[in-house]
Amino acid sequence: MIELLVLDVDGTMTDGGVYYDATGNELKKFAIKDGAGLVMAHAAGLRAMICTGRSCEAVNRRAADLGIEVFQGVRDKAAFLRQYLAEHGLSRDQVAYCGDDLNDLAAMALCGFVTCPADAVQAVRSRADYICPQKGGEGAVRGAVEEILRRDGRLKEAALAAFGAVL
Repeated sequence: MIELLVLDVDGTMTDGGVYYDATGNELKKFAIKDGAGLVMAHAAGLRAMICTGRSCEAVNRRAADLGIEVFQGVRDKAAFLRQYLAEHGLSRDQVAYCGDDLNDLAAMALCGFVTCPADAVQAVRSRADYICPQKGGEGAVRGAVEEILRRDGRLKEAALAAFGAVL
């Protein structure tokens, strides 16, 4: 059973665009549907964390809003994830990864279930166990969460616990 979902940010939780305001602050657009998916994940006992190569205060804010761990500026995602899994006693089969680009491939190889947005690069789509119908920043994280919970038989219970919704 999957216990941890590792999330990339740019191109996965966002559309991959980088926006700057007049004072030079970096802005990102996050999908509310992804947040709702992470609420369901939490209700089902599925933890999520962000692991991204870039650093941006907007990502810290989004992670805080969602109540998930965030690790930014991670240049070698595979080395980071290998150490994280060892420190937390997690096996490959307990971890899922959702990412969209070449810098995610090595970390994906450490995970038992790999998912990606519909607009991920071809090499990632070829590696994925599940390709979300949504694009990055348009609900792909929600799609990944729902597929993980569906596969583990936890989706209906999670929707009921999180939103009182009967599926």
